[in-house]
Amino acid sequence: MATQAPSTADAPPSPWPTVVRAVVLLTAVISVLLTAFAWPSVRSSAHGVPIAVAGPGSAVEQVGAALDQRLPDGFAITEVADTAAAERLIRDREVYGAIDVTSGAPRVLVASAASAAVAQTLQSVATGLGQAPGQAPAQGGGAPPAVRDLVPLPADDPRGAGLAAGALPLVMGGMLAAFLLSRLVRGTARQAAGALAFAVTGGLAVAAILQFWLGSLDGSYAANSGAVALAIAATSLSIIGLESLLGYVGLGLGAVAMMLVGNPLSGVSTAPEMLPGWSGTLGQLMPPGAGGQLLRSTAFFDGHGATSSVVVLVTWLALGAVLCLAGGLRARRVGKHP
Repeated sequence: MATQAPSTADAPPSPWPTVVRAVVLLTAVISVLLTAFAWPSVRSSAHGVPIAVAGPGSAVEQVGAALDQRLPDGFAITEVADTAAAERLIRDREVYGAIDVTSGAPRVLVASAASAAVAQTLQSVATGLGQAPGQAPAQGGGAPPAVRDLVPLPADDPRGAGLAAGALPLVMGGMLAAFLLSRLVRGTARQAAGALAFAVTGGLAVAAILQFWLGSLDGSYAANSGAVALAIAATSLSIIGLESLLGYVGLGLGAVAMMLVGNPLSGVSTAPEMLPGWSGTLGQLMPPGAGGQLLRSTAFFDGHGATSSVVVLVTWLALGAVLCLAGGLRARRVGKHP
């Protein structure tokens, strides 16, 4: 006669040390979550943001000294001879903006599509530079310099909210794809094929929403879709590869890396150079950061500045493929030798 397992109500309560361990674990988890998402925002400031200064050497030195006084180590300055050279660097995504002192009073050149936060910061610190070249810049109270936005954000989304908000769904989409495919589809090759197929359809859908409905993107729809698809594929395939090799541990490691490291350090809502210390550089080496920068390049800069982001994403994609291959070979060996 079969015996019935005791119900939960009949089971003895957990010992108090178990409760204490659970509370300690939850406290650690919430502390990590808060640190991961709040620390980059609270410590956000300009850190070596590349800009250009156009004008004579003496004027460039004075402007650089004034900027360093207002925001120490905030900008990495490239000296150029004229306005055209500064504009070219901005459009090629080599700098975020420029201060032009070639014709008397300083003018500020920005590209809000590259980073609205950097554009606002540059305008703010440039206030008070309204002196003629050869004179010491004003130390406060100067008239704001004229501002020209070379690459503005779309009129339907002038704050860039859609692009910033789209970073999290891209990460979640890649993670969700990895989780569902690893649970619902058997066979590493079929899981990888599903991830790549979803990357294409997801890229088309996300780019269509951002570009045609929300008006957050300009440029080529095909290029924008490709940028989103590459980011999703790099995220999902790398997590699937980890899961195929390490099981649930790999799935957890991939999710933590993308959600708690890659997403908050992506710099999509501001700029990588606005994040504290080394975090901006680290963020650009992960799919969320590289994907966000690639999408900015395709949407607003005709693909300029996209090379490094493409290299990062393709590297993650290749890593995921290698992990999937290793996981598949391991599964076959285990199957042959139980």
